[in-house]
Amino acid sequence: MALLQISEPGQAPDPHQRRIAIGIDLGTTHSLVACVRSGVAECLPNLKGEKMLPSAVRYLDGGGRQIGYEALQNRHLDPTNTVVSVKRFMGRALKDIANAADIPLHLIDKPGMLSILTRDGEKSPVQVSAEILATLRQLAEDTFDDDIYGAVITVPAYFDDAQRQATKDAAEMAGLQVLRLINEPTAAAIAYGLENQSQGNFAVFDLGGGTFDISILSLTKGVFEVLATGGDSSLGGDDFDQMLLNWVLSNQINLTDPLSDSDKAILLGEARRVKEQLSDHEVVGFEAQLARGTVSCRVHREQFEQITKPLTERAFSVVKKTLRDAALRVSDIEGVVMVGGSTRMLHIQRGVKELFAKEPLINLNPDEVVALGAAVQAHQLAGNAGDQSLLLLDVIPLSLGLETMGGLVERIVPRNQTIPTAMAQDFTTYRDGQTALSLHVVQGERDMVADCRSLARFELRGIPPMAAGVARIRVTFTVDADGLLSVEAKELQSQVQAKIEVKPSYGLSEDQIAQMLQEGFTTAQEDKLARALAEARVDADRLILATRSALATDSDLISLEEHSSINSLIEKLLQTIPTQDHVLIESLTAELSKETENLAAQRMNRGIRVALSGKLIESL
Repeated sequence: MALLQISEPGQAPDPHQRRIAIGIDLGTTHSLVACVRSGVAECLPNLKGEKMLPSAVRYLDGGGRQIGYEALQNRHLDPTNTVVSVKRFMGRALKDIANAADIPLHLIDKPGMLSILTRDGEKSPVQVSAEILATLRQLAEDTFDDDIYGAVITVPAYFDDAQRQATKDAAEMAGLQVLRLINEPTAAAIAYGLENQSQGNFAVFDLGGGTFDISILSLTKGVFEVLATGGDSSLGGDDFDQMLLNWVLSNQINLTDPLSDSDKAILLGEARRVKEQLSDHEVVGFEAQLARGTVSCRVHREQFEQITKPLTERAFSVVKKTLRDAALRVSDIEGVVMVGGSTRMLHIQRGVKELFAKEPLINLNPDEVVALGAAVQAHQLAGNAGDQSLLLLDVIPLSLGLETMGGLVERIVPRNQTIPTAMAQDFTTYRDGQTALSLHVVQGERDMVADCRSLARFELRGIPPMAAGVARIRVTFTVDADGLLSVEAKELQSQVQAKIEVKPSYGLSEDQIAQMLQEGFTTAQEDKLARALAEARVDADRLILATRSALATDSDLISLEEHSSINSLIEKLLQTIPTQDHVLIESLTAELSKETENLAAQRMNRGIRVALSGKLIESL
């Protein structure tokens, strides 16, 4: 009789087996990957000990790429081919990008989502993000020397359906199974909730490099319920850098001609450095050497705070609105969690303290807290958490609805509705004998369809001819745990129905995505080959060194023929190591290892004889 392998739902069949699941904070300026190890969430460093990977990709001649610090450091040399802050372009058309003229990239307008022209051809923001995600996946695989089961990836709370779908597509291109998309503030709350065993209503203030989010959460032991969320997807540290730079340039009378893309990149980098230094110093010098001369001035902290006041006011205006959405007063908030590197700015911390009349929580690294929370959620979804599971009650950021007569929006699922959810509403026909119904799914808070974002269109056909207003068509909106939507329409008398999985059109067709996946996504493949080549060379070098050392001391243990054969293989391997053929290097290394087995055995025997020389061995 066959035996079934039984396990608890969602858990690994072997109780000692642990699936490797990671949490990824795909940030505008920097990205991180984290995992739960020995019961503790931690961010994974690369070989240099760096945990933060700059979200930068530089496309080189010949199809190569630089990713991370190397790309960022060379940005000023090649700004038109170095993509930074790509997260701002995810699921966005050119008209959605503020200050597009100031971005030193060749942006191409496409239906739904723009693309970026590089020397390696047109690149979708999905492709660029996949490059970054693939690098993080490889870091995790190298850390554990094993495949990754899946990943939880964080997105800003205010990301709409198109941006979430674009993020999911990027992860799949990078070879990752997406266990769930969760909001960045929610991930931060998970990290703080576990760390501090907090309970009550908390505000998560998340000011990153390119986006701002505020979430109001109710925390009890093991339960994280999002009461309301708000944000600004075009407000972050990059905007503070740009505003400071604009102020510096307005005071430079020697700069009258337009700046080159290279000069802009240099100035932006210096603006970021000055902004960061002002958190520790009252006055910081702004110094930049351009092709046309030097830009030099001194920036006082008070000046910087005044210059960026409009941005600060925008952030706190969103905070107040979100509190109203949650039906809470400031006094109802137990604490404020600070997330994102931009919260290190002192006037941001001071503003939060004044608004909420309490010190914000900053005892976890604001750069790492989102990735840590995502890792905890991934650990649970992989079935590793046992009885320490969390209940995560997230919400959708924007209302979902249908277009009705007159171009009006009928909201079906209101914003801040807890997900996963399913909500339905009944509609009817407009004309006598109407046998089909066209449905237009939209997302947004405005009353007119023209002011909202179009998500999908589909048709319900086969409705029996009836008088206008008699047919009853029930439309059901279902939002899954990732915040992704499906819509079903059913005529209740005839049971005729139609359904659509809402995959937003943002410039990439299904065929294009399939083609990209079929091509194997070059980053992952090329890096995998590079890693295999490096490992093969190291193994070969080590074996050659050990073999030569053995021959130098114990060559008398083998015949001249064996000695000659070993030397011949060493020479052949030495000639092969500089090549790019890791398969041949591995093959010759294995051949040399086999050829030296007799020498190794004879050396071991000699070692044993020497060790036991003159000693009495008693039989047991």
